[in-house]
Amino acid sequence: MKFKFDHLAIALCILCVSCASSNRSSNEPANLPATQLKPYGRFIVDTQQSIELISSAAHVGFSFEGTECQLFASLPNAGSHNYLQYELDGTYQKRIKISGNTTQPIVLATQTEGKHTIWIYKATEAYTGAILIQKISGKNVKPLQRPAAPLIEFIGNSITCGAAADASEVPCGTGEYHDHHNAYYAYGPRVARALGTNFIVSGVSGIGVYRNWNSDGPAMPAVYEESDFQANKTQPWNFNLFAPQIVSIALGTNDFSNGDGKKKRLPFDSATFVKQYISFVNLVKSKYSNAQIALLSSPMIGGNGRLILQNCLSAVKQNIDALHPSDKPVALYFFEPMQPHGCSGHPNVEDHAILAKQLIPFFKNLL
Repeated sequence: MKFKFDHLAIALCILCVSCASSNRSSNEPANLPATQLKPYGRFIVDTQQSIELISSAAHVGFSFEGTECQLFASLPNAGSHNYLQYELDGTYQKRIKISGNTTQPIVLATQTEGKHTIWIYKATEAYTGAILIQKISGKNVKPLQRPAAPLIEFIGNSITCGAAADASEVPCGTGEYHDHHNAYYAYGPRVARALGTNFIVSGVSGIGVYRNWNSDGPAMPAVYEESDFQANKTQPWNFNLFAPQIVSIALGTNDFSNGDGKKKRLPFDSATFVKQYISFVNLVKSKYSNAQIALLSSPMIGGNGRLILQNCLSAVKQNIDALHPSDKPVALYFFEPMQPHGCSGHPNVEDHAILAKQLIPFFKNLL
């Protein structure tokens, strides 16, 4: 009888230990390695198996249960800072400043229990430097995939990046250039969210078609094939990762620029502009043979310059359509001139909402 009792006691102990262990493990946070995330936008996986978010609004998503999760993010340089933004359960929250000497994880909290979704976006552009995501920690944390939908790639300059658009935390004229970036609220991501499409942003502040804001280059055709949009020829971008249905190109503002007024600047050369633009569109078509190409003018150019830019874009369309008669014709959209309210003559987040509202019917028709 004692033998049976001992065996029963041992069995009960094992069951209790097993239940306690199971209960403890189910409540303990799990780690989701960065390599299991599914990024949209330009990124690389580094030697430490971190994901480096590179381009404006490059984003990753995940779900978790409970009231909080932890994001482990860092920067390559100790003395720098950068910004992320995030959505919680489909609602935009805020920008998050990341300092290069940060060692503590970022806690993302909610007031309610249950399952939640998070989408993390890079607020700044490629030239600001990469933001490294190491892992996500949380209860039952899992990666998210974007819903199946058409993809739009938005190529452009500082306007497309959402640069100088947000002075809500750092007033214009203070801080550093990227302190005012807000890629999430730039016109491209706004259009994509309104139409239910996916998006990637390929923009560089100050860049042009054949010359930049205050230099002769390298312009967009020279850097587009590089992951970080720099002419270093060390990290070629893998164009097989995404297949956009539409490629929107909004370049020209900086080609028309007079620069800083100090460095010698030749008058705008429309022949060179058209020639280089045609070459660039052909480069894009070589990467995405089935994509619809859309050329946008600039809301920052008015007067005679606006008419010249429109004529140049019409000439590009005419040439591309003649070179590729079996492809979808190039689409054109001409902005009305805008008086911007952001920093250093750029549209702010409210101006981007106006630009997006103008563009939504145009892109809806292309879809």
